[in-house]
Amino acid sequence: MEEAIRKARVLIEAMSWIQRFRGRYVVVKLGGSTLDDQTAVDSLLTDVVFMAAVGMKPVVVHGGGKAISAAMSEAGIVPRFVAGRRYTDNKTLQIASHVLVEDICQSIVDRISRNGARSTGLHFGTENVLTAEKLTLKDETGQPIDLGHVGTVTDVDVDTLVRVCSTGTIPVIPCIALSEFGHRLNVNADTAAAAIARALSAEKLIFLSDIPGILTDRSNPASRLSHVTGNQVRAMIADGTIAGGMVPKVEAALDALDAGVRKVHIVDAAMPHSVLLEIYSDTGVGTEIVT
Repeated sequence: MEEAIRKARVLIEAMSWIQRFRGRYVVVKLGGSTLDDQTAVDSLLTDVVFMAAVGMKPVVVHGGGKAISAAMSEAGIVPRFVAGRRYTDNKTLQIASHVLVEDICQSIVDRISRNGARSTGLHFGTENVLTAEKLTLKDETGQPIDLGHVGTVTDVDVDTLVRVCSTGTIPVIPCIALSEFGHRLNVNADTAAAAIARALSAEKLIFLSDIPGILTDRSNPASRLSHVTGNQVRAMIADGTIAGGMVPKVEAALDALDAGVRKVHIVDAAMPHSVLLEIYSDTGVGTEIVT
């Protein structure tokens, strides 16, 4: 009986959050080492199905860099990185398209369906929702750096996303976009998720990470900040507290906040049901970034 009462209290605590977020969009970005842990993926997708069941409108965006590198290795292709980004030639683009769309995206759709919810992949093979233009960086001398078939998102098909979500279906979107001429472009999954969250004016954008959030000491998980503002994040980037692969993630978060997304969360993908704990509890388990 005590266990039953405890469960009831948990549900009551969650009720106010459920009421507040009903009908709101939440964008969840999966990627990195998260996709290698099948138990973690199943837990996260269960959370996504729960959100849909209580009236939120989740949208899943995913990458798959490690899986792409593995597939390239099997094909005898050595991955090449330029300015920290994967150079995407024709063969790499073909492999990335197959891995992201036919393998990872379809797997996520199938897992959501097995949890009793409707889901569909939205990409160049079904209904494309991401439009991009070729991304060109500049070196120290100002000369352009060619990255191959790499793009940056310029437009999101909001009408299609709204229509799909209105039926209770959970969209799953891989980080492959189309140019205005119909050419495929490999885009960064973090910035793609931020672009979708901006376009939908999402209530929340959630990045699943391999760390528990923003840390003031990267070697100490206990230094996690549970709540920070955009200005505090910018200061931590400037002084080096936030560095490495976390920088593009938090910069995407700041862009999303500037465009009207209410809150961005960075949570530990390895923690069971971290998404639900972050959204539907009074304390949270990750880092919440606000304007």
